[in-house]
Amino acid sequence: MIILRAPLLIGLSLALPLVATGQAQSTPEAAKSPLTTQRTPIYKPPLRGAPVTRVGGASRGLSNNDLVLSVLAPESTGLTTRAQPTLYWYSSKGLTAPLEFTLNDDHSIKPLVELKVPATQSGIHALRLPYTLKPEVEYQWTIAAVTDPNQRASDILASGTIKRVQPSPVLSAQLNQIAQREQPFLYAQEGFWYDALAALSEQIAANPLNHSLREQRAALLEQVGLSAAAIPDRMSSKAIAAQ
Repeated sequence: MIILRAPLLIGLSLALPLVATGQAQSTPEAAKSPLTTQRTPIYKPPLRGAPVTRVGGASRGLSNNDLVLSVLAPESTGLTTRAQPTLYWYSSKGLTAPLEFTLNDDHSIKPLVELKVPATQSGIHALRLPYTLKPEVEYQWTIAAVTDPNQRASDILASGTIKRVQPSPVLSAQLNQIAQREQPFLYAQEGFWYDALAALSEQIAANPLNHSLREQRAALLEQVGLSAAAIPDRMSSKAIAAQ
């Protein structure tokens, strides 16, 4: 157990087909067009009809009025290619007490990881997992707001599941060929939820004033029923666009 605290282009193309070969040349840019023409990453679950494993948390008590906790995970088990992925969750309000994070698998009696994480501000939060996931093992991760240390049954819980899967040689080759901005589209298309979300979130962290990236993440979250978590990105995008 680990305990860690151009303006519109008008005109004709000047490029002529090569008569000598009788074939149009194929370029890397042309191969990327199916991704770049999309405005939103489209998540395709790897196993349609799989059991729902995501749990959401909400409370309407005196000390945590209208608190909503959500793990940014699909309804069924989400995939990652990363050994130590970054996990994201949403809190509708800032909390004075840290949240508790745990990671479990089906075989361990005690949590594999157990630590406290701050959430002093509302919005989307990130945690780089301090544990190496084994391939093809399903893990459950949980975020808990402890409302009463003496009554843990009253904890507000949100949880989801994750599995590490090796990418196919074709996917690995595609990832090496495309631009960074296109990676969320490819990951989502291939069913790697956690990698699509992380790739988008990392781009947002590097370009916080790019409203298009925030719109993309909001749309991705809404596809799996995380509309509340998408609100901050929608609001930020409108504010940035209005500047």
